Amino acid sequence: MRPVLLIDFGSTYTKVTAVDTEAEVLLGTAAAYTTVQTDINEGLSHALEKLEAQTGKLDFAARYACSSAAGGLRMIASGLVPELTSEAAKQASLGAGAKIVKVYSFELTEDDIEEIDRLRPDIFLLVGGTDGGNSDCIRHNAQMLAACKADFPVIIAGNRTAARACQRSLEGRQTFICENVMPKFGMLNIQPAQECIRALFLNRIIQAKGLSHASKLISGILMPTPSAMMRAMQLLAEGCEGEEGIGELMALDVGGATTDVYSIADGMPKEGGTVYKGLPEPYVKRTVEGDIGMRYSIGGIVEAASLKKVASLAGLTPERAQALIDDLAEHTEKVPDSEETERLDFALACCACETAARRHAGYMEETYNMTGKVFVQTGKDLRTVRQMVVTGGSLIHTKRTGEIASHAFYDPADPMSLRPIKARVLVDRRYILAAMGLLSEYEPQTALRIMKKELKPEDGYSE
Repeated sequence: MRPVLLIDFGSTYTKVTAVDTEAEVLLGTAAAYTTVQTDINEGLSHALEKLEAQTGKLDFAARYACSSAAGGLRMIASGLVPELTSEAAKQASLGAGAKIVKVYSFELTEDDIEEIDRLRPDIFLLVGGTDGGNSDCIRHNAQMLAACKADFPVIIAGNRTAARACQRSLEGRQTFICENVMPKFGMLNIQPAQECIRALFLNRIIQAKGLSHASKLISGILMPTPSAMMRAMQLLAEGCEGEEGIGELMALDVGGATTDVYSIADGMPKEGGTVYKGLPEPYVKRTVEGDIGMRYSIGGIVEAASLKKVASLAGLTPERAQALIDDLAEHTEKVPDSEETERLDFALACCACETAARRHAGYMEETYNMTGKVFVQTGKDLRTVRQMVVTGGSLIHTKRTGEIASHAFYDPADPMSLRPIKARVLVDRRYILAAMGLLSEYEPQTALRIMKKELKPEDGYSE
């Protein structure tokens, strides 16, 4: 036996997973409240006590950890034009532990600088211009940012010919120069900026109370939890040397405050007569719906789907549904304790999956040119994706997981939305995905094989 401990320091819960990497089996999982306000090690100790009750005392060969305990970095980005460098900036942030709170296009104004000071970002991503292209905009924006009163680091990832000039304009502020997120027109290069964001994220979370001490007890370097999840999804889809993946997939993680959606798929047009509009989206894509969550963001679900739809799915009157929703918004710790509240949670989860999947997937528009009717695609075409991975309390603690997940699929009533037409639903009932993302850094084959064993398909699926 070679036991390895995998830790996820979350904002609410600290989750621990023990695996035997020799037998390639899961030994146990446990969770306890994260005690970031006092000492994060207290929450870890409580979780380990629960784990030990399942597994007995284990002498771990290694301990690896990821974290989101300090919350995601609040990030602002600026670029030249919204469809190009600004969009590239957004993509660079996702999966790197950052949350975009504002994106500016073109030249920053004095009003913009005042707004940035009010927003007080944790990081600013400054982009704009292809290499050798327009440099006036990014130079101007650097000069404007120098006047900001708020203290935040700046990542410079635009036209490389202007990078040093931008850094000089920002003298006295922490700056980092990365490769251009768009070195050539229509060509994305987001990895260097992502790595810089991740490094800043890690530096921040290690400063959380007690985590710097905890890090001394951990074998592997910490990574943001979103990065761990993305690595797990990519490994599951693509496989690794010696072990095949399951193919292109989409994944939904429905939480109390946000809903995260992942797609590991090409997504480019698959039919003749379709024209692609905008930047090609990354093969590995993550979106975060900050207004869609089962408790803290319950109002966002209702606003996006409508109270009428939520009430109808729950089999309740709109008045009764609203009363229960108001109660959950005020008491976010509540779990369903009656048939009525179970039906409401079902309805909310259905609407959360539908809304988040629709926003993540691409869409078609019908138009006409000199040759006749053409279709214009924006975003990823996920209709041929055949695997759907789901996690989150509302999806795993229910007997209706498959029914809820089906609301993320293609809907004939909304034919221009390019969501999966039909997919096998795989359920992460033991919350192992982030843990396997961590393990994949060191033992990818083992991580992949454990995921294949643990992600259980819902009954009733057939090709």
